[in-house]
Amino acid sequence: MYSAKITETIAHFIGLFQLSIEDARMREAHEKFDPDREVHKDPKDLETAPVKVTAPYDLDDFNPDVPYRPLDTDIYMPEPYGYAGLPFPEYPHSEGMYGRPETDGAVQNTSFKSTYFSTPQIQPPGSVVVYSQQTVELSDNDYVNMGGHGLKSVLHIDSSAVMAELIEGSLQISPLGLVDPAGSAETVASLVTTTAATLDAYSAGGESQVGGLAASTFVAKAGTLEGVYVNGELVETAPVLKDHLPNQDETEETPEPKLTEGPKEASGAVAHGEGAVPISTSVELEAGSNTLVNEVVITNNWLQSNVLAVAGDHVQLNAIVQTNAYYDSDLVSSALCGGSLAADKATEALNIASFKHVASTGTTHNESGVFPKAWAITEVKGDLMMVNWLQQFTFMSDHDTAILAASGSKLSIIAGDNTSANQVSLLELGFRYDLIFVGGNVFDANIIHQTNILLDNDFIGAVGGFQMSGNGSVSTGGNLLWNHANIVEAGGASAVNPMSEGYLSALQDFAEGKDPSLKDFMHDAAFAGLLGLRVLYISGDLLSLNYISQTNILGDSDQVTLAMNALAARPDADWTISTGSNALLNYAGIVDVDTGNTIYAGGGIYSDEVLIQAELVKSDPFLGGQDPNALASEAVVFLGDGMLTADTGDQAQDHGSPNPTSHTIETASCDPMHSMVA
Repeated sequence: MYSAKITETIAHFIGLFQLSIEDARMREAHEKFDPDREVHKDPKDLETAPVKVTAPYDLDDFNPDVPYRPLDTDIYMPEPYGYAGLPFPEYPHSEGMYGRPETDGAVQNTSFKSTYFSTPQIQPPGSVVVYSQQTVELSDNDYVNMGGHGLKSVLHIDSSAVMAELIEGSLQISPLGLVDPAGSAETVASLVTTTAATLDAYSAGGESQVGGLAASTFVAKAGTLEGVYVNGELVETAPVLKDHLPNQDETEETPEPKLTEGPKEASGAVAHGEGAVPISTSVELEAGSNTLVNEVVITNNWLQSNVLAVAGDHVQLNAIVQTNAYYDSDLVSSALCGGSLAADKATEALNIASFKHVASTGTTHNESGVFPKAWAITEVKGDLMMVNWLQQFTFMSDHDTAILAASGSKLSIIAGDNTSANQVSLLELGFRYDLIFVGGNVFDANIIHQTNILLDNDFIGAVGGFQMSGNGSVSTGGNLLWNHANIVEAGGASAVNPMSEGYLSALQDFAEGKDPSLKDFMHDAAFAGLLGLRVLYISGDLLSLNYISQTNILGDSDQVTLAMNALAARPDADWTISTGSNALLNYAGIVDVDTGNTIYAGGGIYSDEVLIQAELVKSDPFLGGQDPNALASEAVVFLGDGMLTADTGDQAQDHGSPNPTSHTIETASCDPMHSMVA
């Protein structure tokens, strides 16, 4: 059997081999009798169409620097009651009212002309709750040692206690403090009432001292605040951010080059001969220019009505609390500017708050004296919540240490220029009814809490022997602390009115689980011209809370030591040192479309708007105002063969005392962030 398989395989192989030979022979015969043989040898030219390609735009060189600069944010304000939904359907009926959706669906008519048809179904609203926490933490503490100077600095300035002092002062001056997120209807109601009582009792103002910091506080309270406040002063228009940003030259847009046709002129020069090529020697250090941004925009238009009738209390609160705290005291060597230090731009702190009230456009009703004769009811059993709880926190540490010397070339160092951004934008569009009954209380609050904290104490000193004949430029200030908050109340009633007997009777009937027997409220002027009413009944509380907390904390205390190159001193070098120009930006905008255009309350009425703007400044001389050149000279050592080895720490153990050459300046050992993000 096995030999038969081998024989069969050989037979198949021989057969395939013969087929290959026959195929080759047929190909030769096919080439001899190919009728299109001459055509294939000389194919015709293919027709082509000319393609015109033009490139009128010149490509710019690659530019890796794309700085982030936030634009002024525009608040989107929908027109109150501008999209009222579908009109109430017309039905052939006389005076009467529709029952709740869970009833039998027949028209309940008090007249003899009853007509039966199904009740129109309207959807009840749901609660909308947004909790968001955004956090950015960045540590960019650089150490730079360049220039062939052969030096090492042992100076260390600990600024943790000063930062903790600024944080503690901002917490003391703010009446709100740290607030835990409200996660239930009870905690939201408690937060609104407690905050209202705290702000009502807060009476600080004017100039004072808070924990060793000079404090300036402005407080404004009223039933209604209107206008723009800048650092405690009422102004016509709010400042524009782009006019106050540091490094204005970077924000200017470069005009597009104009395209020209024809020949272009070029200029140049050629140098002939032998000799040394001159090199422009310069040293540039950018240790600041950090940007911290927190931005929130909320438009709350979740629930609207022509009339809001509340059985209990109506509490309304709008509050803005803004704090700027900074310590910007520098020690700068006069050797960098040839003996005279040029005037530097000071740190600018702006608290900007705006309150605006937009009246409802309303729906135009006719004045024919026609009032609704029917209604459709939907119900929410329990509480209805509209909560936006947003917290944004940014902490950045950018304490840089540099020992620099000019070495015959261009030296450019960027140790800062960091950017962090938190951003949230919410647009909440929901439901509209003609009439809303609330069996409990109404709590309506918009709260914005903004804080900026900056520590920018810079040390720039020159060691012995440093000299310069070139141009020197130093910038240690020019920081911007910017808090901008807007609260817009759209479509709200100017005042809460006492409730009439008709509304009270209807609420009592709703609480007992039956349809209202007294229908006098249907002749309210707010319903004139309507054929029927969409009615919402909330058995519990109605809670509307927009809470925004924004915090920026930046530590940018830089330490720079200037020296000469040990091999070839270059006093003709140009020096440019920048350690400031930081921007701390908070922006928050709330557009709150009120639930009722006309509001009636059966219980207590509370309405208040509060603005608190504070500025904390520490102005003590940095390091006691000592000579920066003397400190820098005492704090550097020459690198020898023995100093390049690892430090075992034996010297400190032998004598029980620190190294006498170490110049450590420590203020305290503490955690400056513990009190802010516990």
